[in-house]
Amino acid sequence: MEPIKKIKAIKIANQQNRYIEDFVSVEEPLEIRLVYGSTEDRQKKSVSITMRTPGDDENLALGFLKNEGIIRDVKDVLKSAFQTFHKGELNSNIITIHLHPEVNLHTFSLERNFYTTSSCGLCGKASIEAVQNIGIPHLQIIPAVIDISMLLTLPDRIRENQPSFAATGGLHAAALFDSKGRILHVAEDVGRHNAMDKLCGWILRHDSHIDLTRNILVLSGRTSFELIQKAAFTGIPVVCAVGAPSSLAIETAEAANITLTGFTKTSGANIYTHAERISGL
Repeated sequence: MEPIKKIKAIKIANQQNRYIEDFVSVEEPLEIRLVYGSTEDRQKKSVSITMRTPGDDENLALGFLKNEGIIRDVKDVLKSAFQTFHKGELNSNIITIHLHPEVNLHTFSLERNFYTTSSCGLCGKASIEAVQNIGIPHLQIIPAVIDISMLLTLPDRIRENQPSFAATGGLHAAALFDSKGRILHVAEDVGRHNAMDKLCGWILRHDSHIDLTRNILVLSGRTSFELIQKAAFTGIPVVCAVGAPSSLAIETAEAANITLTGFTKTSGANIYTHAERISGL
């Protein structure tokens, strides 16, 4: 399934109408199912349906499970597979993750409703208390590892690596850079938290080759609490956003020892927390 789709539309410009072909972002449901339990007693559970842009679906599922505390690393996963029908036809909107028999599903302490939208990762949580009781890791602070002049170039760099956004203008992105400004991976999705989960899933599969203590997360839009939470769980110490942060995002970044910038562009940025990681100020 492709992440973008061609449609027909009427374009109105300069008081003139004309028919055009346009590209839009695809939004489809993804159901994440788990197979878990001992070898003798395997069980199946559907844990989430999220509206997402197809692509990187395995990374999305793994990132979601990691950020919900269901798995800790890729060793907890035996395999993943998309649903197939009786005639072998693939359903790319249902993915099943088979957990290692030793994974205890009781670690899934944050119950979600069965459906979450592409724009809201928290609205499926069962209670405010469940969200508040998550706990946030405290990341190590290594002073002056990120140069400010390099940091300010990253939002433009992320745009250069968003092919689906370039075609549609309708996708969020989460990207991982190293401390020298080299791009490691970009994930795109119609939902901000989905893009982040896709990136977290990719990191989970490659973390043995990445020094996250010196890496930078770049977000194409605004920063919410949940995105900072996911960065903390993943171990990313610097979050650089094009848009504004929420008050809770700032408070969470401060508590987690995350350096957070907002309104980041080539001409400047606002540094909200832990500026000690940034040199050249």
